[in-house]
Amino acid sequence: MLPAPRIVRRVVEDAVELTRSLAQRKEVSSREILQMVVTADAFRVLALNRARETVRDLHIPLLNHALRVAQTAVLGVEIGNDVTLGRGVYFVHPIGIVIGGDSRIGDRVRFYGNNTVGTARDDGYPVLEDDVWVGAGARILGPVRIGQGARIGANAVVLTDVPAGHIAVGVPAVVKPRRASDVVL
Repeated sequence: MLPAPRIVRRVVEDAVELTRSLAQRKEVSSREILQMVVTADAFRVLALNRARETVRDLHIPLLNHALRVAQTAVLGVEIGNDVTLGRGVYFVHPIGIVIGGDSRIGDRVRFYGNNTVGTARDDGYPVLEDDVWVGAGARILGPVRIGQGARIGANAVVLTDVPAGHIAVGVPAVVKPRRASDVVL
């Protein structure tokens, strides 16, 4: 498949996933949702990252590097060269987010801003499964796995695995079963 259609297909898939996510959360019209998707920084981050993934797959490192620099300078998000982002990843406030190395980010993961995911190359990288929320200022460090539907509290420092459906809060983070009433932003 040619690079341009591949990028367009992935960007459209992301737009559809973001639209679904927004439609589930809010009582708004289709037009308002489309406007939110197209104007959201989160969508621009994903679109640029999909272009980077395609360029990386085509083994054009200089262009990948140039796009990474542009992504960091313009959008305030630094995403490593080998990071994998799932569909519908949403950067609520993208400024200051760093996702390093070969971290794996699942579908519909939400970042609330100023997050760090990953550490030095020797330590290994985190895996965030689907539907994880990462609160503002949270750090997820080392080769840890964050289970599906887990919530990471604001300013938490996660150094151990978080099972699916649990919540991690504090420094260092303490992992607890999540209750329906727990809100972590």
